[in-house]
Amino acid sequence: MNRFPVRSRPRRFRVAVLVAALLLAAAFVINTTGALRLFYPRAAAVVDSLPPAPPYHAGQRVLVVSPHPDDETLCCAGSIQQARAAGAQVWVVWLTSGDGFELDAVLLSRAPRPSGQQLAGLGTRRIGEARRAMGVLKVPQDHLIFLGYPDGGLLHLFLENYAQPFQSRYTRATHVPYPQALTPGAPYTGQNVERDLGRVLDTVRPDVVLAPSVQDAHPDHRAASYFVTRLLATRGEVGRERFWIVHGGLEYPLPKGLHEHFPLLIAPRGRRLAWERVDLTPEQEDAKLRALREHRSQMDVMSRFLAAFVRENELLSPQTVPRAVPAEAGSH
Repeated sequence: MNRFPVRSRPRRFRVAVLVAALLLAAAFVINTTGALRLFYPRAAAVVDSLPPAPPYHAGQRVLVVSPHPDDETLCCAGSIQQARAAGAQVWVVWLTSGDGFELDAVLLSRAPRPSGQQLAGLGTRRIGEARRAMGVLKVPQDHLIFLGYPDGGLLHLFLENYAQPFQSRYTRATHVPYPQALTPGAPYTGQNVERDLGRVLDTVRPDVVLAPSVQDAHPDHRAASYFVTRLLATRGEVGRERFWIVHGGLEYPLPKGLHEHFPLLIAPRGRRLAWERVDLTPEQEDAKLRALREHRSQMDVMSRFLAAFVRENELLSPQTVPRAVPAEAGSH
């Protein structure tokens, strides 16, 4: 039996209140943009020390390669604005329509097990969202190209289904199901992805290609990088790529949520890449946020993750693969 119940309870209560107050205060400070540099001093200093990315010029042709609708905004909304402001032309190509996000389809359709048709409907919706997002950034509608290959299947197409059709585990489709795609009805094969991307390159003739890095954790992003870099190599056009990372490792990017005047930090998976900084004006940050909000199906599900990319900079790397780590003397 507790011999001092009356005395101990008030003390415990006071301690609990104090701990709760400290946690609330810490949460407030941590999520206050002005204080964030105190929590990430080294990481922020590294970004501050990065060289600026080369500016865009009038007459340049810029192609953004996006694995899914919303990636183009997360990685490159500021770069797109700067390219257009400089007089460059911008195109965006989406390899998939994001029709494999089952949680999103569950919430939108209120069906615990969304059908293939419902998931294809999600893809159609996300195409529309991408169009509206690029409208915010003033990219002409005839510069938006959708390929419609399977969300979650691009790496299979690159490695295993280069010639034999692949079936999406989500929509159950084996062919491009979207009439607005570049090649409606094209079988899901790596050959067809390369053919369509080749057509895009022939049309755009880009001077600069903004593409996902092979260091990105998402298989579709890595596959997109493989397809693009191989195509550019076969065409003798290596060196035009600038790579970005969205899925950069555990909990990236930190801190979550909207902190517009805090730097986008280097992703854990990209620490061995040579990065360049794209500094955004407050107006460009605001336009990026407005474009991101057009991806409503995604913002409804993971807004704190997506909003964390609206920062005072974007990051691009000219490196295809990370720098090699020197071997220790005597190692084999």
